[in-house]
Amino acid sequence: MLIRHASAVLTGRAADDGARSAASDLRIGSDGLIREMGRGLRPEPGEPVLDATDCVVYPGWVNTHHHLFQSLLKGVPAGIDATLTPWLKAVPYAYRSAVDEETLRLAARIGIVELMRSGCTTIGDHHYIYYPGIGYDPSAALFDEADKLGVRFMLLRGGATQTRDAEANAPAHLRPETLDGMLADIERTVRRYHQPGPQARTRVAVAPTTLTISLRPDELKPLARAARALGVPMHTHMSETVSYYEHCAERYGRLPIEVAAEHEWLGPDVWFAHLVHLSEGERRLLTETRSGMAHCPQSNGRLGSGVAPAPALAKAGARVSIGVDGAASNEAADMLSELHFAWLMHRAHAGAATRPRPGGDGERGADAVTVEQLVHWASAGGAEVLGFDGVGTLEVGQAADLAIYALDDPRHFGLHDPAIAPVVSGARPRLKWLLCGGQVRVQDDQIPGLDLDELNAQARAAVKRLSALA
Repeated sequence: MLIRHASAVLTGRAADDGARSAASDLRIGSDGLIREMGRGLRPEPGEPVLDATDCVVYPGWVNTHHHLFQSLLKGVPAGIDATLTPWLKAVPYAYRSAVDEETLRLAARIGIVELMRSGCTTIGDHHYIYYPGIGYDPSAALFDEADKLGVRFMLLRGGATQTRDAEANAPAHLRPETLDGMLADIERTVRRYHQPGPQARTRVAVAPTTLTISLRPDELKPLARAARALGVPMHTHMSETVSYYEHCAERYGRLPIEVAAEHEWLGPDVWFAHLVHLSEGERRLLTETRSGMAHCPQSNGRLGSGVAPAPALAKAGARVSIGVDGAASNEAADMLSELHFAWLMHRAHAGAATRPRPGGDGERGADAVTVEQLVHWASAGGAEVLGFDGVGTLEVGQAADLAIYALDDPRHFGLHDPAIAPVVSGARPRLKWLLCGGQVRVQDDQIPGLDLDELNAQARAAVKRLSALA
């Protein structure tokens, strides 16, 4: 396949390392890899051509933290104005008993489709609804739905051996797993789905829901050692709100990242979702150990959690990626809206930190994050954090995971720099093509074989059913 005449190509590389390509054309081999990039490339005999005139080409997004089961829990009234803890009680906890296999599959399908239409080709889903006697395999259902839609998928296998405010007579869906039971299921899932090596399609991570809450203190090291023995990375929620500080101070006498360090939960094979509240010492620990971050700015804003110091961590050398988090705390779980919000939020936050003169800082903040930096976090940065080798950048030898956006909406008229349009213009451009591994997965906003009207009808019916059950 040959892509020709693109107005701009962003590679996903760092801003000081070839973030923009001079190429307008990309040739993709039958193996799904990028074979050639340049200008004026001529079609080979019988080679299909995609005309990208007036379009921009981006690497496919790599989403490093999601909760796909929440795709049917958008805008629940009881949680719409709540902070994290009351929101958890009003939304995920209130509805999780209704998440059977059919509901999970539908929610996953909706979430994956939403992500694909924003240009996403790799998804890390933090699924944590596991309990004894569940009656179906949530992991298999999620991998199957991702496979049907043709995207790369990584299961961040969550779960807990203890629950918040658990009672002895808790209903079945709130009963925790045993550590042995959790490990047995993780090992089975890893053997079946985890692919090492370049251009993997499926991967697995060990991902207890919240490290300092979901496990007993004496289980943290054994779980970390089990993950490393299996050769899979580790993930969890961390430092999302100030209550994490309060809990760790009371239970461990440590700061959250200090707890992680003490229990072997730091390193280049670890990444954390959120990291909103961090001391200077914790930032150093993350940077020195090359631990990663899944930055979820919209969810953090929606729940009033705060603004994570992603730019500062990146500047210090930490590994930063982008996650959309669950749609129940986001309401628009797609990568483009996440990046647009991050672009504005960090600039506003930096400007708000300036002091009035005299003796102040004057005006600043408009360069707190650049488009190229955000694209890097959401593509190459995400692939590195998840461990997808050969994915995340547009360059020869890499997987042909890419989005071709058509800039034909009036909001794009008059742009002097078309390359930045998908991030800065504030609404999803028409997705002319989405390719994953060189295969067309979306064309003109449509996913072949998928009836969006039918999916919408199924979602509406599911919302009514869930509301009644909850």
